[in-house]
Amino acid sequence: MIITVTAEENGKELESVLRSRGFSRRLITRLKRTENGMTCKGRLIRTVDHVACGDNIVINEGRSEALEANPELKTEILFEDEETVVFSKPPHMPCHPSIKHQGDTLGNLFAALYPELAFRPVNRLDRDTSGCVLAAKSQRAAYALQKCFEKTYIGATPRLPFAGGRICAPIAREKESIIKRCIRDDGQYAATDLRVTESTDRVSFVEFQLETGRTHQIRVHMAHIGFPLLGDDLYGGDKTLIGRQALHCSKIAFISPASGEHITVYAPLPDDMLKLKT
Repeated sequence: MIITVTAEENGKELESVLRSRGFSRRLITRLKRTENGMTCKGRLIRTVDHVACGDNIVINEGRSEALEANPELKTEILFEDEETVVFSKPPHMPCHPSIKHQGDTLGNLFAALYPELAFRPVNRLDRDTSGCVLAAKSQRAAYALQKCFEKTYIGATPRLPFAGGRICAPIAREKESIIKRCIRDDGQYAATDLRVTESTDRVSFVEFQLETGRTHQIRVHMAHIGFPLLGDDLYGGDKTLIGRQALHCSKIAFISPASGEHITVYAPLPDDMLKLKT
């Protein structure tokens, strides 16, 4: 990464410039300890050194442990700039490797596309949830994006008898399961806003906005009110019409760390959810 010092930053200490650009103290400390972590004109530069307008500061975060690359994996890239990339993750593809999934994840695809970069997804989707996944190309970008992104989901449920509302119910881990969540008084605060956008005789399409980001939040909340997502058999959903939970991250909005622009990216519904409209 190359940072060019602006006229407004002329004469400031490098640490002040980095902090104003969104670098965390933790990352700055890491750069100090990394060989050639910060250089200017081919020479090491310290965080206490003053910089001049036009200086190009080269940032080297060092190599992180890389995931195994799998160039055979494919998915659409919805947006990309110098510091971010947004994938349209298909259903049935995990974000991260696990015991049962070694080599078939979005992380393995990222490693094939960007062999010199660590995989830093800013948002994560369940394996069977499709849609937008925003990944940062640097630790600085990941830190900056954590505070300034919003997601919108579309889900399909049995036809709802109402137009929308808000679900506020605390979510906890099911005591007998490492995966399943439940509504329990001692759980973490969770709030979901929902709005029906379209209905057929049997199915409602619902737009979800999350105030909180608890594991399985939409799935748990919809099951709690008696309308689990179609296909979500973990929470009582009917698999007659679709074989996975009918949930899709349809939109993600964020401020680009590279340009400072407000970016909004849309992911179209996949075919299995489109078929629910017929």
